[in-house]
Amino acid sequence: MTNELTHRVPDGLKGVPLSVMPLNRKDFASGQEVRWCPGCGDYAILSAVQSLLPQLGIARENTVVISGIGCAARFPYYVNSYGLHSIHGRALTIATGLAMTRPDLAIMIATGDGDALSIGANHLVHTLRRNVNLTVLLFNNRIYGLTKGQYSPTSELGKVTRSSPVGSIDIPLNAASLALGAEATFVGRSIDSDRKHLTSVLQAAFAHRGTALVEICQDCPVFSDGAWDDLLGPGQDGVIQLEHGQPITTPSGKLGVVEKEGGQLQLLPVDDVGMDRVLVHDAHLDNPSRAFALSRLTDSGQIKRSPIGIFRQVDRPTFDDLDRQQLVTATGDQRPGNRAIQTLLEGDGSWVLL
Repeated sequence: MTNELTHRVPDGLKGVPLSVMPLNRKDFASGQEVRWCPGCGDYAILSAVQSLLPQLGIARENTVVISGIGCAARFPYYVNSYGLHSIHGRALTIATGLAMTRPDLAIMIATGDGDALSIGANHLVHTLRRNVNLTVLLFNNRIYGLTKGQYSPTSELGKVTRSSPVGSIDIPLNAASLALGAEATFVGRSIDSDRKHLTSVLQAAFAHRGTALVEICQDCPVFSDGAWDDLLGPGQDGVIQLEHGQPITTPSGKLGVVEKEGGQLQLLPVDDVGMDRVLVHDAHLDNPSRAFALSRLTDSGQIKRSPIGIFRQVDRPTFDDLDRQQLVTATGDQRPGNRAIQTLLEGDGSWVLL
């Protein structure tokens, strides 16, 4: 007999039926030809997700991938589950409706920096503040790739593209800061080329009940090649490690995050300030101010350093759960599907339109 699990809660995936048969990566790989440019970071993200999904134990028929428009939006074609390639910027609205009506499904959104942070920014903000039970994978390559290289909301200042031939004058949008400002209950960031780190953040995101947003820094080798080189170069302390309960330092341990007067955070040499002054990361703080301050350590122009890991991970009732509870209260019907409303719709009362 199949155990019953619920999607994204700390003690398991209660509410989503477990797969009866053990699954592996091949079970979540569709027969579609994967059509991204050679060297695109999307391949690494797809491989990480396909390898992780079987470990969650969720049946393929209870897994849904929804996307909008862009290179990342091809994702549903390549994951052997239910999926929907929707319209530009609207994937989250469709996913919200599905989450409210089908609590038995594990729903993932694949979106890009243009799709989610430009035309879809309004929907992203409200999904995050409502805390709908969804997992959002935000592929950030700092460019519009599918439409051939226009600058995006996350492109660096001065970026020369087809739509900014003398350099972009827009201040880049910080996706993590936006999410934290919208009171998101889970905000993470990882890098496409760090498979181990990416998998660990994604696993925590899928286990979170509520809206989990993971920004994934990924490369577009055609239009924005090397956009994240500062985080990847050998010997460069570009990454600021966020691990709950651990000091916040760069990989070498030479630089650490300290709090200055007024609450401002700064990255300073550990030898100068001492390890006792280096902040210990607490992703479970109810107040998002510290997590927001950490997100601001990312340079808004040319990226030199960036925190990666889980900024914030807290519990709060989800919008779809509250909606279902409200429906039960309004109808007095405890049965699944709230048949009282269906009975009302299918009742004997009728109207004649003249």
